[in-house]
Amino acid sequence: MNAQARKVRYFFFSQDFSDALRITLAVLLPGVVLGWLGQLGTGVEVALGALCISITDSPGPVVHRRNGMLAGILLLPGLALLTGLLQPYIWLQGLEIGVLSFVFTLFLAYGNRAASVGSAGLLLVILMMDRSLTLRQLVEYALQVTAGGVWYLLVSLLWYQIRPYRPAQQALGECVQAIAGFLRLKAEFYRTGTKLDDDFRRLMAQQVTVSEKQDAVRELLFKTRQMVKESTGTGRRLVLTFVDAVDLYEHITVSYFDYAALHARFEATGVLDAIAGLVEQMAAELESIGLAIEANHGHTARVNLTAGLEQLKARIDALEDPTQPGHTLVLKKILVNLRNLTQRLQDILAYFDAQAPAAPTVTGRELEFGRFVGHQQFGLAQLRDHLTLSSGVFRHAVRMMLACLAGFVVAKVLLPGHHSYWIIMTITYMLKPAFSLTKQRNINRVLGTLLGGVIGGLVLWLIDDRMVLVALLGVFMLISFSFTRSNYIVAVTFMTPFVLILFNFMGLGYLQVVEERVLDTIMGCLLAFAASYLLFPRWESDQLQDYMRAVLRANLRYLQTLQESLLGSPVAVLDYKLARKEVYVSSANLAAAFQRMLSEPRGKQHRPTEVHEFVVLNHILSSNVASITSGLLAGSTRPEQPNVLLRPLRQARQALHRSLRRLDPAEPEAAAESAPEPIPRRPDPASPDAQLTEQLEFIQKVSGDISKLTEEVLG
Repeated sequence: MNAQARKVRYFFFSQDFSDALRITLAVLLPGVVLGWLGQLGTGVEVALGALCISITDSPGPVVHRRNGMLAGILLLPGLALLTGLLQPYIWLQGLEIGVLSFVFTLFLAYGNRAASVGSAGLLLVILMMDRSLTLRQLVEYALQVTAGGVWYLLVSLLWYQIRPYRPAQQALGECVQAIAGFLRLKAEFYRTGTKLDDDFRRLMAQQVTVSEKQDAVRELLFKTRQMVKESTGTGRRLVLTFVDAVDLYEHITVSYFDYAALHARFEATGVLDAIAGLVEQMAAELESIGLAIEANHGHTARVNLTAGLEQLKARIDALEDPTQPGHTLVLKKILVNLRNLTQRLQDILAYFDAQAPAAPTVTGRELEFGRFVGHQQFGLAQLRDHLTLSSGVFRHAVRMMLACLAGFVVAKVLLPGHHSYWIIMTITYMLKPAFSLTKQRNINRVLGTLLGGVIGGLVLWLIDDRMVLVALLGVFMLISFSFTRSNYIVAVTFMTPFVLILFNFMGLGYLQVVEERVLDTIMGCLLAFAASYLLFPRWESDQLQDYMRAVLRANLRYLQTLQESLLGSPVAVLDYKLARKEVYVSSANLAAAFQRMLSEPRGKQHRPTEVHEFVVLNHILSSNVASITSGLLAGSTRPEQPNVLLRPLRQARQALHRSLRRLDPAEPEAAAESAPEPIPRRPDPASPDAQLTEQLEFIQKVSGDISKLTEEVLG
């Protein structure tokens, strides 16, 4: 079975497919069963309630998911009654749309899950815009929608109870696969003819993905009491494997070399392509491990990495030149790194051995896992802090309110129709806080709707059998929900046909529905795009300095950890890992902001070349700091280093402090910057290590380059 076929096979074990299957069954079953009993209208309302609550059921700890679904269930009946009572009065209905779109968007202040509760409520309000119901019908409608929400809650909790470890296994598997993708990109740095700037761009983009996947696993593992407190079994192995995976990722990131010099010296020998091939094999093996964890299958090694390492060693030895001592030293360092990487791959393979003993230093009791995850506070203070135009959440809420009001006017006055609410629905789903996200979602929505309209029209033209249509409805829903998070254009392409089939069952002509959906979608996308560009835009270039400050602070803390290690001071492994996480997260946030900036209008981009260099240099800096610090912490003893080694480190910290103060004048002046640290008058405990001296001087140089780039970015 080739790699592509294997990926397709494992897709059916992925978290996206599992969630899509749960949502499809929970939404489709009420409609099918009640429709078969002659109560199709009731079935549709129950299914609608289930669909609304499914929006709140995003990946995360089961307690958080349950609380989000309960909040949605409590919200739905009140919104249904309010919307039904206001429906005859168009101005009151418009006021409701404006107020609720603003308030529910403000829920972003409490995190994405709270925002999804608001989205669920807003979806119900929008779908009820054109429903004229008597008081009795309205009460029945509210009860039916609430029943659908309760039904979905029960299905979701039962789904979790049957296989409680599957979400964590799927998230961990995806995380390992993302790290494999990062390793595969590292292989490209050794390829003949590679373009290093492009390699770094792709690497930074993949770093964002890895950070997102790691955060998802942390949320599931470290906020789930069952996982952290287990002393044996699957939960313990999941936690330990994740710790090993993060350590593996660190080892990959610290393996930085001067790739331009490597190619100049060794490209003609072919040894770099051999290194790239071996790294590619390791990435493929790691990806297979991730796929096996995700699918909850066993794993058998597919390649003999040890043999590959021996072959590479022989090629490096053949390049030895007695007239040039140390000529192949850098290649031997790469070989050592690859051997260490292979050993760390073996550590992760312990996941598949249920009898493997756990390392005593990473047990749930000894690691304070709660410090690795954020804890959301829910109170009026958090909301009050965002009630200012300086808050991105507040600006987005105002933008959403004005866009929805414009959509309401267009839907009721300019383009009235049976489903004019599609305009406002499109706005609420297309309008995102960042312009680049809104732009990309709009493009995907329009293209997917056009293509999906063609597919849906052909299906309804060619097929009359209602049972076949029901089956296709389920398939289209399943595909659409499977790709909602990963490939939006595919999700929309298959969403449109299932909407058309659904309306066909309700007696509406599909050609009219296709025409309305395409027209309303385009109009909604245009309004969302215009609002994102014209209404209180906050371009990424305006926010880059915040991300740059966070990266500099994280690297300064990293340098502090390195200095303490060199001084022989005790450094807790947990504190080091927290500093490492801060570097990873802040670097990923900066890289993501840089990518978003590149999607914005060229005139709104600020010094993209210099910002890219800043991102790359900070990655190089943190890689070199981690390379030294992790080596020192791994040793059984950490002898105090000569004072002469601390000078370049102090100068590096001073350079970063200067950059930080240029970005944030309120930053207090560092003691190291105002006066040089006194050097104790005592003999050095040891002679300087030449290799360590070279590494620290390189860190000093990179820090100085970062300081210069900061000046250029601000210039």
